[in-house]
Amino acid sequence: MIIYLGNHSSLEFGYLQGKYGNMGWLLSPKSLPKTKLRSFIPVAFDNDAYSVKEGEEWNEEAWYSMLSKMEKDKVTPEFVLIPDVVGDKRRTLENFFVYREAVSRRGWPVAMAVQDGMVPQDVPCTVDVIFVGGTTSWKWKSLPMWTQAFPRVHCGRVNSLKLLHYCYEHGVESVDGTHWFRFRKPEEYLQDFISFFEDQKIEQKK
Repeated sequence: MIIYLGNHSSLEFGYLQGKYGNMGWLLSPKSLPKTKLRSFIPVAFDNDAYSVKEGEEWNEEAWYSMLSKMEKDKVTPEFVLIPDVVGDKRRTLENFFVYREAVSRRGWPVAMAVQDGMVPQDVPCTVDVIFVGGTTSWKWKSLPMWTQAFPRVHCGRVNSLKLLHYCYEHGVESVDGTHWFRFRKPEEYLQDFISFFEDQKIEQKK
C-alpha cells in the first residue's frame, strides 16, 4: 500500500522511501510548481477541490495547466483525480463527464472521488481508480463496499496508524494524509510508519 504525503521531502520521508519503497507524493495544481519530481517517488495528482473554501471558485485553469505541464515533462502518474465537488454526488458526476477526457486521452489512469450517497452502480465504466472521499463518517462506513467492488481504491485523509491498518486490511491500494508531518514530531510519525510497514512484511510472509 502506497502512502502519499503531499510533496514532503524530509530526511524521514527519504528514509522510509529508501527502506520500504511505499511512499509517494500526492500533488495538485498548487503544489506541483514547487516540486522537483523524482523518478523513484510514485506520484498521483489531486485537483485542489477539497481546499476550496465556501464562496470561492475552483481554479479550472490551474488544473488544465497542471495536466499540460505533466504531459510536457513526460510524467507517468499512478492516477489523476477528476475535479469533484466535496459531498455532492450529482455535481461530482457532472464534472466527471466534463473533465474525464482531458486525462484519459493522455493515457493516464482516471480517478473519481466518490461522494456521500454513491454506490458502485453510480460509477462510470471509464473510471480506473476509486478515490474514497465524501464526509468522514460516510467514507469509513462505505470503504469496504468500494474495495469489494473495485480493484483499485485510494482512500483520502488517512491520518492515524489505526486507520492505515484498517485500509490495508480492506485491500486499499493507496492512501493520503497531511497530519502526519504537520502536527507531530518526526520521531513520532517515523515510528508509526516503520511499525506499519514492518507489520505488512510479516503479513506477506504468512
